[in-house]
Amino acid sequence: MTERKPVYSLSISGRMTLELHSLNNEGGEGNQIMTRTVTLVDPEGGIHKVNAISGDMFKHIQAEHFYLLARERGLPLCAGCQTFRSDRILGDSKFIRWAQERKRVARGKKERPEWVHSDSEVIDALLERCSLDDAEGTLIAPQREQPSGEEEGEERRERQQGRSIPRKSVAEFGWVVGLPDKVRTESYFHVRYAQERGGEGEEAQAQPIFHRPASSGIYAAVATFELARIGFNDISQTYAIPEEERLRRYQAFLESVLYTFVEPNGAMRGTQNPHIVAFEGVVTVSHAVLPAPTISPLAEDYREQVRRVAQALDPAGQHLRVYPFTDMADFAATMRQILEATRPYRLFGEGG
Repeated sequence: MTERKPVYSLSISGRMTLELHSLNNEGGEGNQIMTRTVTLVDPEGGIHKVNAISGDMFKHIQAEHFYLLARERGLPLCAGCQTFRSDRILGDSKFIRWAQERKRVARGKKERPEWVHSDSEVIDALLERCSLDDAEGTLIAPQREQPSGEEEGEERRERQQGRSIPRKSVAEFGWVVGLPDKVRTESYFHVRYAQERGGEGEEAQAQPIFHRPASSGIYAAVATFELARIGFNDISQTYAIPEEERLRRYQAFLESVLYTFVEPNGAMRGTQNPHIVAFEGVVTVSHAVLPAPTISPLAEDYREQVRRVAQALDPAGQHLRVYPFTDMADFAATMRQILEATRPYRLFGEGG
């Protein structure tokens, strides 16, 4: 069996054609549902207003796919993530009580509270306890203790001190933005009918009229994934989980990335499931401590630029690979090939 090649990071730069979708709504005014838009500046200084899907939306899509894979494959999930709560590890009361445990120690003539567990120990426990918090990141920042009115001065300040420990995500998604002059949004009439048609008075008023948007166009997408950081404690600079567990999480994570572009969930999919007509671009893979380069697909020559940057970073061509893809099927085959032939890179231990 061929030895798996280590992957330090992986990046995707691509153009996706979506027809008749409504993934990027941001609320409504009266009976009009509003579409999210952003402003772009072209190389000549021209200003363009285009509709866009936030990186937060794509990050949530990827996290949900990872959650479902983790449930299916028995990857560890904290109590909060077992039900896909938005606050993640903060929904695990047992873990939070453990992380917030304090003791009083003598400091001169006074006793002051100190954390029982260091930040590094808390991150180690989080990484062992939950694959979703490991991959998607979180912030351990529970509600601070409220001091009583009788406490004053330094003691009051100590009681107010909460604990904030971040876990940075492995995934980084950019905005998925429409190319100038290559995206369009139309508004369509919609009515919710009452139980009995043709009524009058109150029954007629029970048929609200509103307008739904539907967008079509070519969108630029960029994403980077720091795969060497799966299971890695950024504070202690060590791995908290064994390599076998890292590989399981790595494989589920790469599959969730693939599913994110195959099935981009979002608003109004019940009746406006997007038509994915095309997806083309490049996947860049780094097999050493080198960034996997991305260039925004807003640039016409982005694929050639990615290739040239990779060549400049790795002239010998030993550590960076650029995989061009021409459609969704090609992208899926490329991601499957990478998934089956690689493993996560081990920082400070690879080859040693």
